[in-house]
Amino acid sequence: MTRIKTVSLNRYAFGFIGAGKLAGSVIRGLMRAKFCAPGDIIASEPNEQIRSALKQDLDVNVTTENTEVAKNAKVIFIGVKPGLVLPVLRGLHVDLIAGRVRPAGGLANKLVISLAAGVRLKNMEAVSKARFMRALTNTPSAVCRAATAIARGTRTTNEDVARTKKIFSAIGIIVEVEEDQIDAVTALAGSGPAFIYTVIEALAEGGKKVGLAPNVALTLATQTVLGAAQLALESRKSPGELIKMVVTPGGTTAAGLDMMKKLGTSESLIAAIEAATKRGQEMAQENL
Repeated sequence: MTRIKTVSLNRYAFGFIGAGKLAGSVIRGLMRAKFCAPGDIIASEPNEQIRSALKQDLDVNVTTENTEVAKNAKVIFIGVKPGLVLPVLRGLHVDLIAGRVRPAGGLANKLVISLAAGVRLKNMEAVSKARFMRALTNTPSAVCRAATAIARGTRTTNEDVARTKKIFSAIGIIVEVEEDQIDAVTALAGSGPAFIYTVIEALAEGGKKVGLAPNVALTLATQTVLGAAQLALESRKSPGELIKMVVTPGGTTAAGLDMMKKLGTSESLIAAIEAATKRGQEMAQENL
């Protein structure tokens, strides 16, 4: 298959360096929300299948060249894996042309938003003179149901924060935190969807075990989680209050909750958040 590459002298509103699972979800969410036009986005991505899907499904501009994004986009999102963030930023400093090293430019004095876990602002700022921020979001960005937390860098302006909030508010909810809280956000909101999918899978397996057809069990489990989450958001009641609305002493819910308590379901989820947070802290030490 021929590589898809779009070259333009225009300045795009948003550029993505890396457009895989998370960054791709953000792009799809922005398109779903009609936050900007497809032509306002350019994404660099080495994977040909991902490039093709973005071009064919969303009609955004795609390329294999990170420098094209850095030079032509106004706001840049770093969507590569954590271990590649600093090497990519270093690589954007130089172009090897005719055997000479020339400044690539592009990032200096631009707003650059990292989507990566485990890479500290100070380490990114040491590599480039861009105005760095971090935005820890999740894959429900794709359906405009993201949970995002942002953290400022030392060069971040109030205008940068306002702009970032506007972007991520279009695809979900957004909160601002200090960077030392980002690892906890990564664990809760970033990794959290996988924990919830595990809950959905377990609920569906339970339904199958007591006689429901697989498709019926999964449909009911998924909608139950969606409905419970929506009620929690809209009612403003605490989880404890919502539990009381469902439980009848001596009833089916009480029997199920007793078994969950016996098996330590709550404790396992709490431990999952703690383990994911610890791993984020370890990654920060690895990506210096």
